[in-house]
Amino acid sequence: MKTIIRLLIIAFVVLPVSFATLARAEETPPNLAGVKLVTASEAQKLQSSGAAILDVRVAAEYGESHITGAISVPYREKSAKNVNYDASQDEFAVAKLPADKKTPLVMYCNGPECWKSYKAAIAAQKAGYSEVHWFRGGFPEWKAAGLPVE
Repeated sequence: MKTIIRLLIIAFVVLPVSFATLARAEETPPNLAGVKLVTASEAQKLQSSGAAILDVRVAAEYGESHITGAISVPYREKSAKNVNYDASQDEFAVAKLPADKKTPLVMYCNGPECWKSYKAAIAAQKAGYSEVHWFRGGFPEWKAAGLPVE
């Protein structure tokens, strides 16, 4: 009887908690070396001064709603959602970024738990872009600030 009770506890208490922990993505780090972290208002100011705002979410999310004037350049993510990810497992069309590598770029996705903008910012930096900004708060922060979306 004790064995059955232990198995029930494992099945109904321990396993669901373990799976829930596994299912939750690790939150992105609060900073990224060589990349400037920006807020919604800073991203908006950068956009008005000529920065390219890059929505790296999947095309369907962009199609549903995005920052007004943002360019869709999806980051196709297959790698782990952590700082030790393997970029070779992912796809990001760096060729779709502005040709001038001095163009300020602002990368965004779906907030701190979305790794696509973090990874896209690294990819842009490695491709030689000199002014890369990471909008970690992403689309949720932009919308919460009441800034324009389309």
